[in-house]
Amino acid sequence: MSRIGFYPGSFDPVTLGHIDIIQRAAPLFDRLVIGVGVHHGKEPLFSDEERVAFLEAELGAISSATGTDIAVKTFDNLTVDAAKEAGARFIVRGLRDTDDFNYEMQMAGTNSAMEPTVETLFFAASPDVRHIASKFVRQIAAIGGDTTAFVPEDVARRIAEKLSSG
Repeated sequence: MSRIGFYPGSFDPVTLGHIDIIQRAAPLFDRLVIGVGVHHGKEPLFSDEERVAFLEAELGAISSATGTDIAVKTFDNLTVDAAKEAGARFIVRGLRDTDDFNYEMQMAGTNSAMEPTVETLFFAASPDVRHIASKFVRQIAAIGGDTTAFVPEDVARRIAEKLSSG
Protein backbone atom coordinates (compact mmCIF):
# COMPACT_ATOMS: atom_id res chain seq x y z
CA MET A 1 0.00 0.00 0.00
CA SER A 2 1.41 3.36 -1.05
CA ARG A 3 1.70 6.25 1.38
CA ILE A 4 0.08 9.18 -0.38
CA GLY A 5 -0.08 12.71 0.99
CA PHE A 6 -2.10 15.70 -0.22
CA TYR A 7 -0.82 19.23 0.39
CA PRO A 8 -3.56 21.75 -0.48
CA GLY A 9 -3.28 25.50 -0.80
CA SER A 10 -3.88 28.47 -3.04
CA PHE A 11 -0.14 28.90 -3.70
CA ASP A 12 -0.80 32.44 -4.94
CA PRO A 13 2.11 32.81 -5.18
CA VAL A 14 4.10 29.77 -4.13
CA THR A 15 6.49 30.89 -1.38
CA LEU A 16 9.68 29.58 0.16
CA GLY A 17 7.46 28.60 3.10
CA HIS A 18 5.45 26.28 0.86
CA ILE A 19 8.67 24.83 -0.56
CA ASP A 20 9.94 24.24 2.99
CA ILE A 21 6.85 22.18 3.87
CA ILE A 22 7.04 20.20 0.61
CA GLN A 23 10.74 19.40 1.14
CA ARG A 24 10.12 18.19 4.66
CA ALA A 25 6.91 16.26 3.94
CA ALA A 26 8.03 14.53 0.74
CA PRO A 27 10.32 11.92 2.36
CA LEU A 28 7.37 10.59 4.37
CA PHE A 29 5.42 9.60 1.29
CA ASP A 30 5.71 7.46 -1.80
CA ARG A 31 3.60 10.07 -3.59
CA LEU A 32 2.83 13.65 -2.63
CA VAL A 33 0.09 15.47 -4.50
CA ILE A 34 0.17 19.26 -4.32
CA GLY A 35 -3.41 20.50 -4.65
CA VAL A 36 -3.80 23.99 -6.08
CA GLY A 37 -7.17 25.26 -4.91
CA VAL A 38 -9.34 26.90 -7.54
CA HIS A 39 -11.96 29.04 -5.83
CA HIS A 40 -14.37 30.58 -8.28
CA GLY A 41 -15.26 33.45 -5.93
CA LYS A 42 -11.65 34.63 -5.60
CA GLU A 43 -9.50 36.45 -8.10
CA PRO A 44 -5.91 35.27 -7.67
CA LEU A 45 -2.84 37.18 -8.78
CA PHE A 46 -1.78 34.19 -10.89
CA SER A 47 -3.92 31.86 -12.98
CA ASP A 48 -4.34 28.21 -12.05
CA GLU A 49 -1.97 27.27 -14.87
CA GLU A 50 0.71 29.71 -13.70
CA ARG A 51 0.53 28.46 -10.10
CA VAL A 52 0.82 24.85 -11.26
CA ALA A 53 3.80 25.75 -13.49
CA PHE A 54 5.58 27.59 -10.64
CA LEU A 55 5.21 24.56 -8.39
CA GLU A 56 6.27 22.09 -11.06
CA ALA A 57 9.42 24.14 -11.71
CA GLU A 58 10.43 23.75 -8.05
CA LEU A 59 9.45 20.13 -7.50
CA GLY A 60 11.78 18.21 -9.79
CA ALA A 61 14.79 18.67 -7.53
CA ILE A 62 12.76 17.79 -4.43
CA SER A 63 11.40 14.65 -6.08
CA SER A 64 14.90 13.60 -7.15
CA ALA A 65 16.41 14.27 -3.73
CA THR A 66 13.69 12.42 -1.81
CA GLY A 67 12.70 9.69 -4.26
CA THR A 68 9.09 10.78 -3.85
CA ASP A 69 6.73 11.00 -6.80
CA ILE A 70 5.36 14.56 -6.60
CA ALA A 71 2.43 15.70 -8.72
CA VAL A 72 0.53 18.98 -8.94
CA LYS A 73 -3.22 19.06 -9.56
CA THR A 74 -5.93 21.68 -9.31
CA PHE A 75 -9.07 21.09 -7.30
CA ASP A 76 -12.32 22.98 -6.79
CA ASN A 77 -14.08 20.86 -4.22
CA LEU A 78 -13.65 20.18 -0.51
CA THR A 79 -10.05 19.49 0.48
CA VAL A 80 -10.94 16.19 2.10
CA ASP A 81 -12.74 15.08 -1.07
CA ALA A 82 -9.79 16.16 -3.24
CA ALA A 83 -7.47 14.19 -0.95
CA LYS A 84 -9.63 11.09 -1.31
CA GLU A 85 -9.73 11.53 -5.11
CA ALA A 86 -5.92 11.67 -5.08
CA GLY A 87 -5.86 8.41 -3.12
CA ALA A 88 -4.33 10.22 -0.13
CA ARG A 89 -4.74 9.09 3.43
CA PHE A 90 -2.95 12.17 4.75
CA ILE A 91 -3.49 15.91 4.38
CA VAL A 92 -0.31 17.93 4.89
CA ARG A 93 -0.58 21.37 6.50
CA GLY A 94 2.03 23.91 7.53
CA LEU A 95 1.83 25.90 10.75
CA ARG A 96 3.50 29.28 11.22
CA ASP A 97 1.97 30.41 14.50
CA THR A 98 -0.86 29.91 16.97
CA ASP A 99 -3.39 31.53 14.63
CA ASP A 100 -2.58 28.90 12.01
CA PHE A 101 -2.72 26.20 14.68
CA ASN A 102 -6.20 27.19 15.89
CA TYR A 103 -7.59 27.44 12.36
CA GLU A 104 -5.94 24.22 11.17
CA MET A 105 -7.12 22.26 14.21
CA GLN A 106 -10.71 23.25 13.41
CA MET A 107 -10.23 22.24 9.78
CA ALA A 108 -8.64 18.92 10.76
CA GLY A 109 -11.57 18.18 13.06
CA THR A 110 -14.08 19.07 10.37
CA ASN A 111 -12.27 16.97 7.76
CA SER A 112 -12.04 14.06 10.18
CA ALA A 113 -15.79 14.25 10.84
CA MET A 114 -16.45 14.11 7.09
CA GLU A 115 -13.85 11.43 6.35
CA PRO A 116 -12.35 9.62 9.37
CA THR A 117 -9.88 7.66 7.23
CA VAL A 118 -8.01 10.83 6.18
CA GLU A 119 -5.56 12.17 8.77
CA THR A 120 -4.05 15.64 8.93
CA LEU A 121 -0.31 15.94 9.51
CA PHE A 122 1.05 19.28 10.73
CA PHE A 123 4.51 20.61 9.99
CA ALA A 124 5.84 23.56 11.93
CA ALA A 125 7.36 25.99 9.47
CA SER A 126 11.12 26.29 9.70
CA PRO A 127 12.23 29.41 11.61
CA ASP A 128 13.77 31.07 8.55
CA VAL A 129 10.46 30.99 6.61
CA ARG A 130 7.92 31.14 9.44
CA HIS A 131 7.12 34.80 8.74
CA ILE A 132 6.26 34.30 5.05
CA ALA A 133 2.64 34.48 3.91
CA SER A 134 1.39 34.74 0.33
CA LYS A 135 -0.90 37.65 1.21
CA PHE A 136 2.06 39.67 2.52
CA VAL A 137 4.09 38.82 -0.58
CA ARG A 138 1.25 40.15 -2.76
CA GLN A 139 1.02 43.31 -0.63
CA ILE A 140 4.77 43.93 -0.75
CA ALA A 141 4.79 43.43 -4.51
CA ALA A 142 1.75 45.67 -5.05
CA ILE A 143 3.62 48.66 -3.61
CA GLY A 144 6.79 47.92 -5.54
CA GLY A 145 8.72 46.02 -2.86
CA ASP A 146 11.29 43.30 -3.49
CA THR A 147 9.86 39.79 -2.97
CA THR A 148 13.06 37.81 -3.65
CA ALA A 149 13.52 36.92 0.03
CA PHE A 150 10.10 35.25 0.13
CA VAL A 151 9.54 33.39 -3.14
CA PRO A 152 11.56 31.39 -5.67
CA GLU A 153 13.57 33.58 -8.07
CA ASP A 154 11.37 32.94 -11.11
CA VAL A 155 8.23 33.69 -9.11
CA ALA A 156 9.68 37.02 -7.91
CA ARG A 157 10.48 37.94 -11.50
CA ARG A 158 6.97 37.03 -12.70
CA ILE A 159 5.32 38.97 -9.86
CA ALA A 160 7.30 42.08 -10.83
CA GLU A 161 6.44 41.60 -14.52
CA LYS A 162 2.76 41.02 -13.85
CA LEU A 163 2.38 44.04 -11.60
CA SER A 164 4.41 46.37 -13.84
CA SER A 165 2.32 45.45 -16.89
CA GLY A 166 -0.88 46.32 -15.09
